[in-house]
Amino acid sequence: MTRQPVHFYQVGSFAVGNRLLSADDRTVQSLRERTNSIDSGHRACQGCGEALGARYALDAAMRATNDRVVAVNATGCLEVFSTPYPETSWRIPWLHSLFGNAPAVATGVAAALRVKGKSDVRVVAQAGDGGTVDIGFGALSGMFERNDDVLFICYDNEGYMNTGVQRSAATPPAARTATTDAVGPEPGNVFGTGKDLPRIAMAHDIPYVATATVADLHDLERKVERAMELHGARYLHVLVPCPLGWGTASNDTIHVARLAKESGLFPVFEAENGTLTSVSTIRRRVPVEQYLLLQRRYGHLFGKNPRPDIVARIQAMADENIARYGLVDESTESTEVNA
Repeated sequence: MTRQPVHFYQVGSFAVGNRLLSADDRTVQSLRERTNSIDSGHRACQGCGEALGARYALDAAMRATNDRVVAVNATGCLEVFSTPYPETSWRIPWLHSLFGNAPAVATGVAAALRVKGKSDVRVVAQAGDGGTVDIGFGALSGMFERNDDVLFICYDNEGYMNTGVQRSAATPPAARTATTDAVGPEPGNVFGTGKDLPRIAMAHDIPYVATATVADLHDLERKVERAMELHGARYLHVLVPCPLGWGTASNDTIHVARLAKESGLFPVFEAENGTLTSVSTIRRRVPVEQYLLLQRRYGHLFGKNPRPDIVARIQAMADENIARYGLVDESTESTEVNA
């Protein structure tokens, strides 16, 4: 009796790279020759959005450069869970920097490669929002001003998750953290604080700025590959939900990231030389309440003593993003948007 191998396919899943799609539409993860830049054995939490985002981003960068990438990684969750001494999950040239100097270290690596005449080797720097929006902000702005040939990727989980879920300048308003208690008339993080780093990056008029989420990994890969086509300072800001810090189910990471985009709270776009070039429009607009309800860090806004006034203020922020970036096609928008 002859034997024939049976091939199983998971249709519609980004996890296996959409192997049923045409070759041009497949993700890097569908290829047997992918780099596996960050390999199995790391110690990320179950459902970690950052581990997923880093894997796709770095593998895309490796494919775009024929495996000629050096990565510089700031201290943070990504560094800690992937390199517990003396082990590492990285299979590419990888350097660990301090919490706040990854942009400077990456600049130095790029300068050294230039002096050595290795123009084909590219540099990618990585950090969480703490190492980007807070501690590394000055070094990053300097990198932008000098237009250093580095792609800087911020994996934004909206807090200092590695050190105990403290507030960062990327923590959204009303969110509960270890340093923003859910008490008082305005519980959680204070409205009107923090930094919008993608817009600040655009103000530097650097060659490329983009945002992405782990809910659309094809989009993330495409933006990394576009960034690697360019030279000079480039910035990619990726939303990576953190089940531990956000209080979400580990199997809801992709769903939560998608709701952040579909509600308008996290606009997804591209810009070149300070000018907006493309926007990922909302496919099915949802009220911010659907996004907030999945996260325990917003639990104080609901339940026995709900705060619809604060939810309304968060909705207003989403509406402002929608208007600023043109995230909704008014001609096709559902009449049940806020139902």
